[in-house]
Amino acid sequence: MSMERLPAQVNRAAQQARTAPLPPRGSLRHTAKMATKITKIEPKARLSAADWERAALETLSENGLAAVAVEPLARRLGVTKGSFYWHFPTREALIQATIERWEHDDEEQVLAPTATVADPRERLRELIRQVSHKRQSHAIFAALFKAIDQPLIGPLVERVSQRRIDFVTEAFRQAGFDANTAANRARLAYSAYVGFVQLAQIGQPRMTHEEFEDYIRDFIETLIPR
Repeated sequence: MSMERLPAQVNRAAQQARTAPLPPRGSLRHTAKMATKITKIEPKARLSAADWERAALETLSENGLAAVAVEPLARRLGVTKGSFYWHFPTREALIQATIERWEHDDEEQVLAPTATVADPRERLRELIRQVSHKRQSHAIFAALFKAIDQPLIGPLVERVSQRRIDFVTEAFRQAGFDANTAANRARLAYSAYVGFVQLAQIGQPRMTHEEFEDYIRDFIETLIPR
């Protein structure tokens, strides 16, 4: 066979391999060929910015703001730091996005649904019941209070607190209290909430589930008598 004919034969063999039908289903050759195709068309999914924000929120609730750092979060998510920098230029950018997510969730998952309750007294009761069971949110809020002197944190805590107090004040006014009394009751309710959240971080008060539910019921009846 002459050397000149080899390239043409090689090209024909390659063309036949590309157009040949798959081996019989179930054969080793069939399995290997299909696995190769799947590998090519199903690359590993890249983490989203939301994945990093959720991981940051969990870390914030567990260990405080200082623990929200790139390398520990990457280990938590099982990825390299390159994944982080695909979405955020700096740690501060991640913290900003994370606390804004928490603020948005607080408004969308608690205040907005409760605002639809027509009876203002029942609206207040439902708000307390809803808030009392948001344990991760409590831990995050306590962690933010500890870092309130940080430039990103102070304005957030002030903004969230003012929105919550305004919401409760308006409900008390709609329930028939005069403006001054409504404002005072809202401050009292919020002070009790903040104090309880802070005490919970040192394991106080120690209560069973039943005791906690009794506490919430008593708090509601004291603040919003029928």
